[in-house]
Amino acid sequence: MKKLLKTFKSLSDETRLRILKLLENGELCVCDIVASLDQIQPKVSFHLNVLKEAGFIKDRKQGRWIHYCLDDSDFFRRSLLLSVFERIPKEAVTEDRKRLDDFIQGKPARDNVLPLPNKKRGAGRCE
Repeated sequence: MKKLLKTFKSLSDETRLRILKLLENGELCVCDIVASLDQIQPKVSFHLNVLKEAGFIKDRKQGRWIHYCLDDSDFFRRSLLLSVFERIPKEAVTEDRKRLDDFIQGKPARDNVLPLPNKKRGAGRCE
């Protein structure tokens, strides 16, 4: 029963639904999600952790960056997500997707990134 409550509670927040809708199209770096939602990183990380603990998303670490994607290993959660995605109007995440597209277009290509000698990183972008 507690597991079921955690599952539904994790879906009871608009920010978490927006994150899931963004991840519907594939894996994203945490910095991509932060830029898309136009929220601070600690707040986004909190919501990502709630979704991960509920079993809706999984992560992988690549260097110092963490990438998130939907975890479709559980049939119940997968079918629940499909139902949720159908009910979220496209207009509800239009701005998020636009910010994501703008952010990704502004990222430097990995081939063209030069290491900075003072180890500063540029504007919170995934590198």
